[in-house]
Amino acid sequence: MYDKKVEALIKGEEKRQREGLELIPSENYVSEDVLKANGSVFTNKYSEGYPGRRYYGGQEFTDQIETLAIGRACKLFKCKFANVQPHSGAPANLAVYAALLEPGDTVLGMDLSHGGHLTHGHPMTLPAKIYKFVTYKMKDPETGEIDYEDLRRVALEHKPKIILAGFSAYSRTLDYKKFVEIAREVGAVTMADMAHIAGLIAAGVLRNPFDDGFDIITSTTHKTLRGPRGGLILTRENEDIAKKIDKAIFPGIQGGPHMDTIAAKAVAFGEAMTPKFKTYAKQILKNAKAMEKVFHKEKIRMIGGGTDNHLILADVFGSLGVTGKEAQTVLDEVGITLNMNSIADDTRRPMDPSGIRFGTPAITTRGFKEKDCKMVAELMIKVLKNKDNKKVKDVVHKEIIKLAKKFPIPKKFV
Repeated sequence: MYDKKVEALIKGEEKRQREGLELIPSENYVSEDVLKANGSVFTNKYSEGYPGRRYYGGQEFTDQIETLAIGRACKLFKCKFANVQPHSGAPANLAVYAALLEPGDTVLGMDLSHGGHLTHGHPMTLPAKIYKFVTYKMKDPETGEIDYEDLRRVALEHKPKIILAGFSAYSRTLDYKKFVEIAREVGAVTMADMAHIAGLIAAGVLRNPFDDGFDIITSTTHKTLRGPRGGLILTRENEDIAKKIDKAIFPGIQGGPHMDTIAAKAVAFGEAMTPKFKTYAKQILKNAKAMEKVFHKEKIRMIGGGTDNHLILADVFGSLGVTGKEAQTVLDEVGITLNMNSIADDTRRPMDPSGIRFGTPAITTRGFKEKDCKMVAELMIKVLKNKDNKKVKDVVHKEIIKLAKKFPIPKKFV
């Protein structure tokens, strides 16, 4: 590479990923094929519009690659319509709001501190400045059960145009049928933000909201889906909604699509159709359960009481007297990457919260099984209990490097 400064930084990041363990539940490793597509000559091409309806010439292959990605997405998620152009998850959500709402209309979504996402109504975000957001919570943070009675009460009171299911830090299973029943009662559209669990849905190891009658699914294409960093909007069967979403993406909130990323999405969707991907997705859940057992044994409180998916949200401040920020920092020092996270009704501030969020998608990609994840969980807790003990941290760091070498990052998935 001509630019040696950039080259050195890329190599540094490669080394960090190779020698450490990635436990951030929204991160993963992609195949060499996805990387090649993402760095392909499609980077050079402007393709404003949609297949067969572009504003520039020279679209023979861009039309084919986008059509291929759309077809694979629809097959994976069992729906009729897909928009593969969103640059990420936040624009995907914004596009749905723009497509279906007028300024001031109401959306009912999960409270951020109970597992929701910033784009589900946090006051600092653009959607919250345009639309009205009301929220529902867990009935009991110890079990993770959603308060569906209160959800219905809020829906009847505020008559939202969209009822939104989905999360970024929720470890249990949602009852999609109850969302649909409540939405039909108040005349709302149902939208599921499945960014975190899209890969698990595609593999059939977690329930597909479309099977219970949801209208729309939004998602990222990285995380458990193991594709490039990008977004996706799926519409079950309503062509009118799909057309409105297409217009909201372009020319509504985006210009030219990133055709290199769309090519990489097509590759990732193809990989997700294989039997190996289904095996991978099953192992993600097994590995998360293995880590859950260790935290239970050590009496460390988990929000929701454990996990049904790929992630765990642990109250390390309440259980160990270590803040989320301290935990993230000290685990970084030994080569374990995760993120600090607020817990339900956290009394601490977001930049130094009570919890940590971690998950198993990336280490499962490397080949970790239950016993390996059990060891990782034990090492995590050992460090958190000895956060000021350099000798203990040095020993654990060596163990992490040894584990990382035992499970190199794979280049091929199929």
